[in-house]
Parts: sequence; structure tokens; C-alpha cells
Amino acid sequence: MEELILQIQKNLDENNKLTCKKALELLKQYSKEDFQTAIKELGVKISDCELGQFGKLNKNIAKSEILEKLEAKLDSKRRISCKDALECAKNFNMADMRATLKTYKIDVKYCELGCFEEKKGKKFHVKSKIWVENPEGELLFGKGKTDILELVGECGSISQAAKQLGINYKKAWLYIQDLEKNMKEELLIAKKGRGSEAGSKLTPRAYELIQNFKILQQDVEEYTNKRFKELFFKKNQEKDKT
Repeated sequence: MEELILQIQKNLDENNKLTCKKALELLKQYSKEDFQTAIKELGVKISDCELGQFGKLNKNIAKSEILEKLEAKLDSKRRISCKDALECAKNFNMADMRATLKTYKIDVKYCELGCFEEKKGKKFHVKSKIWVENPEGELLFGKGKTDILELVGECGSISQAAKQLGINYKKAWLYIQDLEKNMKEELLIAKKGRGSEAGSKLTPRAYELIQNFKILQQDVEEYTNKRFKELFFKKNQEKDKT
């Protein structure tokens, strides 16, 4: 235990906190029980959760292949244990993992470091859907088309992206053509032939469109959920103040 305490103290940052990343490295050498006991004795707090549950670590772009791995481990409430999430993350970029958990509203339970307990009671969440229309009311783009673009970027192939989405190639291609027409910008570069240069690649503008749409969707959901609590849980908020 003394050696563990020394290791914890050695790895503290300037704020006397231990980052989740450092803590997980120590957890490979010591038992979970000893680690949690040492943390409590020292009064040390964990910072910057590797899975994005707290802290300010950056998030990249949600990945469909990460979601597929996570889906197999989710419980009936769409939660995943910290241990399973970290196991799934071994073959992926952690920033992408954090983005996927955030984008698809997947909660993490049973923290390996004992940082947080499960939230009790029912959790209400407002679902929202946004899309962009032109002045004539015609759909320009929304989640469906941005999902197709993102998958094409990941797969490097329209046919593979269409297969993952369960639609045919022609429909996926028409979606992209329609999107380019509405945006009046090139979003996809297709190269025929064989080898690494062949296939479909997204333009920088396409990646920007995907990321900005996700930010917009997230901002809308955060606002609607905040407003939902203000409107529907006024009594609870008033009780908390008294």
C-alpha cells in the first residue's frame, strides 16, 4: 500500500489531482480495492475521465464501428460498464470513443476507479431531430445524409457505406448528389481503379459539414433538455432551493 501511495503522489498534477489516464495505468499494477482505498486516504480526486464522463478532454468524431462494438455490451437502459467501455476502446482512438459515447447518449456505469456512483431514479431525456430546408421547404440535409457522408469517409466506399446503412448503392449515391446540388459544393471525390488511391474520399468541406451538423444537433438537444427541466420540474427545483 505504501508503494501505491507513493506512486499516486508521484503522478499528481499541479492541482494535486490524478488524471484518469494515469490512474488506469496504476490500476494495471495494483488491485482496484487497494487503489480506491489509497485514493480515499489521500483525499485525491481523479480528473479528466478517459471516457468523457467528466473533465475537459477533447472529443473527435463518433464512429459507427465503435458504436457497433459498444452496442453488444449495452444493458436495457443503454448503459455500459466502465470496464467494458475501456475494453472496447483498446482498438480505437479515445477521442473517437468519447465522441461516440456522447453522440449516442450512452451512459457509463460502475467506474473502475470509483469516481462516480450510478445515478438513481428515472432519467428523462428529450429527443429532438433537426434538418435544414431551403426557402421552398425542400430538404437540404439532415442526420440521414450526414450519416451517409460520414460512413463513406470511414469506409472509403459508397457501396460499403450503403451496405452498413441497409440501403442500396443507387439510393446512397443519389443522396450524396442531392446534397452536393443543394450545398452547391463538391463533397465527394471518387476515383476509379484499384489500390489505395481508388474509392471515394470526402472533401474538407464535407468533414466540416458533418462536424458542424453534429455540433448543432448537440447544442439543440442540450438546450431542449435544459428547457424541459425548467418547464416540467419547477416544483422539484423550488424544493431544492428551500
